[in-house]
Amino acid sequence: MSNSKSRLFFLDAIRAWAILMMLQGHFIDGLLDNAFRDNSNILFSTWKYFRGITAPVFFTVSGFIFTFLLIKSPQTGWSNPRVKKGIKRGLELLVIAYLLRMNIFGLFKGEIYDSFYLVDVLHCIGLSLLFIIGFYILTFAKQKWIFPTILASTTLLLFIFEPIYKTMGFEFLPQAIANYLTKANGSVFTIIPWLGYATIGSFMSVVFSKFQKSSNLYFYIVPAYIATGLILIFFSSDIFMSIYEITGIQLFQSIFSNNYLFIRLGDVLIVFSIFIMLRKFLMNATWLKIGQSTLSIYIIHFIILYGSFTGVGLYRFFNHSLNPYYVIPGAILFMIVCTFFALQYEKHKIEIKSSISSFLSTTRIYLEQIAILLFEVLRTITEKVLRILGLIKS
Repeated sequence: MSNSKSRLFFLDAIRAWAILMMLQGHFIDGLLDNAFRDNSNILFSTWKYFRGITAPVFFTVSGFIFTFLLIKSPQTGWSNPRVKKGIKRGLELLVIAYLLRMNIFGLFKGEIYDSFYLVDVLHCIGLSLLFIIGFYILTFAKQKWIFPTILASTTLLLFIFEPIYKTMGFEFLPQAIANYLTKANGSVFTIIPWLGYATIGSFMSVVFSKFQKSSNLYFYIVPAYIATGLILIFFSSDIFMSIYEITGIQLFQSIFSNNYLFIRLGDVLIVFSIFIMLRKFLMNATWLKIGQSTLSIYIIHFIILYGSFTGVGLYRFFNHSLNPYYVIPGAILFMIVCTFFALQYEKHKIEIKSSISSFLSTTRIYLEQIAILLFEVLRTITEKVLRILGLIKS
């Protein structure tokens, strides 16, 4: 096994951890009775804090892995096979994201519910991949430092100016597009600022790839992640307040008042450093397979919990109604069930896709035959009617 391949295992481990935390987070947040949501309770506040780490970690590791594979290819620009694969993947995620919000019963009534247009994590990750590809295509022929500079600058600008654009409703845009930019209509995630975590993950990947052959890579990268993470968590707010006191620019005081983006980035770096340090103990095949099956797990969890396609899911029946004695073991069972079905799907993916393809092909043949039969019947009936009316001769 090559050293370059072994370096990616900790990324799969991070994704496995993040997707499992997402499962329990969505389950508990969706079904726990509001009476038990007490921020003064140490257990609930701790759970709430760590739940808030999940999405930043997921976006960051997605940008990291995608860019690692993108720049690893010896080909560049449009010749890089990862570009076309990435575009296909990004569009695929967008299509799946909208399909998961589709309601079949609404379609039968000729309606598309407003919830179909809401933006979630899958939309933003898909669009983030397309943005990263765009940055790559625009800069691959230029000096190598330009690509990572644009990535880091994107994160910095999105995070710093968040207090300004978060108050904007973007009413001048069609709602389906505005939903990518504002939560005013009910979107769970928006491309701004969440693209920032994907681009910083992409930036980290470029730096990682540049020094990946160094035998001392982890010796330097772990302390760097930890130090930067701790500074962001404990000191970034004070730094922005100091900048405000020096410059008088209100924007920096606004960041100080709600500095969750930079603090969460610090959390992400700490998570990365922990998994890198434990990388030799995270080689379990099942654990890594979970990290490689995050899309399948996400889709299955969305169907079971939120009732994709039918509107019938756990959320419909138990929305904010369970006490901790039910919701905690329920969350554990939920993680096991979603993961089991996803791994089974991945194991039999080829056979399942082949069966679906065969079914669709057979269905198409039958529909064509039915269409031909209906056409012949309709033609016969039409000829008889025209003869009766004397419009054609017998």
